[in-house]
Amino acid sequence: MNGRGGAQMSFGPSQTPDIIKNLMIANGVVFILQLIGPSILPFSVTNFGVVQPAAVWEHFEFWRVFTYMWLHSPTSPMHIAGNMFSLWMFGSQVALLWGEERFLKYYLLCGTGAGFLIATIPYLLSMIGIGSSINEFQGVTLGASGAVMGVLLAYSFTWPDRTIMLLFPPIPIKAIWLIPLLFFMEWSFASGGSSNISHTGHLAGVLVGWIYLVNEGRTPGAPNVQTLLLKWRRYRMRQKIRAVHKEDKRDRHSGRDDGDDRRRFH
Repeated sequence: MNGRGGAQMSFGPSQTPDIIKNLMIANGVVFILQLIGPSILPFSVTNFGVVQPAAVWEHFEFWRVFTYMWLHSPTSPMHIAGNMFSLWMFGSQVALLWGEERFLKYYLLCGTGAGFLIATIPYLLSMIGIGSSINEFQGVTLGASGAVMGVLLAYSFTWPDRTIMLLFPPIPIKAIWLIPLLFFMEWSFASGGSSNISHTGHLAGVLVGWIYLVNEGRTPGAPNVQTLLLKWRRYRMRQKIRAVHKEDKRDRHSGRDDGDDRRRFH
């Protein structure tokens, strides 16, 4: 990652706060329990903790909207590795700036809020008979991605102009474009075939994090609705100005006289 001027380059944070270490250890311990649990425990840790809309809203197993974020796929080590790498890479710098208490509160809120929406949205959609939501209603979700996406959002709002060199694809981008690029890649891969990525979870983590940061008011880079509307109006105005400039350029190339009445009343 480069600084604003590109004068400094580093891989990862200069320091790993204790809160990041503890979160990574907690996820690692739970992952080990998922692997060895069936041989030493009378129940499956994974089955007990995953979030499932049907279990949450028909059987009132509300703990799942919290426990799912500590679980990862036992058959895919890259699942937990990717989430923990992102937490370490980006969460460390946010935690160093914010302090551990504020960071932990935000992390848990994004993860739990995402879990609530993962359970609730398919349930509500299934009640009105929307097709794809029926399968999601019975499906299960696990992983820290919702919380981690909230962390990535906080990082991108805090240091929007910082340059990040991606591993895949190996291209540099500004931090503010990290979330849009991740969603673009995620949906591109999903469109090519079946995918087990929880799009609802990722979007929910970002949404919850965004609402929290705006209401908290301690992250100047977090835009609210009014700011986004203002930026959209400015964008539209720039588009109109460019269109006028292009029209003027075409007129000059076509040999129209500047005093032509057809242009005088524009």
